[in-house]
Amino acid sequence: MKTDLLLIPMSARYADMRAAAVAADDAGFDGLWTWDHLRDPDGDSGPGVPEAWTILTSLAEATKRVMLGPLVLNVANRHPGVLANMAATLQQVSGGRLLLGIGAGGSKRTPYAKEQYAIGAKVDGDAARAQRVVDAITLIRRLWSGKDGFLRPDPPPPIIVGGFGPRMAGIAGQHGDGFNTQAFHPHLAELVRVARDAHAASGRDPARFVVTVFAGLEQRWVEPSSRARQMLERVGVERLILLISPPYDLTAIKSAGQALAAR
Repeated sequence: MKTDLLLIPMSARYADMRAAAVAADDAGFDGLWTWDHLRDPDGDSGPGVPEAWTILTSLAEATKRVMLGPLVLNVANRHPGVLANMAATLQQVSGGRLLLGIGAGGSKRTPYAKEQYAIGAKVDGDAARAQRVVDAITLIRRLWSGKDGFLRPDPPPPIIVGGFGPRMAGIAGQHGDGFNTQAFHPHLAELVRVARDAHAASGRDPARFVVTVFAGLEQRWVEPSSRARQMLERVGVERLILLISPPYDLTAIKSAGQALAAR
């Protein structure tokens, strides 16, 4: 099971994000992610939230080997046709290190709806937002085919769909290349089963479908033989994404990398 690091962007500064990314790259983490949010849901004060895609593009130049991904892009914030070209470009810039995480965005019940309203965007119901993810993946794949003269990524980055229920797990399996959810989701095994079954039913190679989960950067997740990691491996998780908040503790990142090196 690969282990990645997610840099929480709320109130973060780019210099600190860059330093943490370089430390993670050097420490042996397999991937690097950040959230796609435009404001801090816990308040209107503070330095703000750096934009995910700009950060990832910059970190592609600052790092050498880690995979890079947004966890996950709200498909309502970027036209999927433009996103297809953005992703193809970042795949080129990074030397093929992109993991394209996308999702439906927060519902009206979440604190993230406020950021959508602030930029003049509406927040649709669950079914409409889920369908937008399907439509986005369909268009992105068509443009990546090169038939319409758009930039073609080589190789196409895997599309990992984030979600917390069976609807999004099914969409991830049927249309995506992977599924992301919480490590401690009470129905994790069932969601993974739904996603994998949908992927198999789509006629694509089930061995290429990747399951990722996220949790906090804690000792139980970095110890190779811990019960927590063993639980995820039994369910079939391939990537564990550990979250760290600013100001990022570089010593903790290096120590975690040393523990993971014992895998």
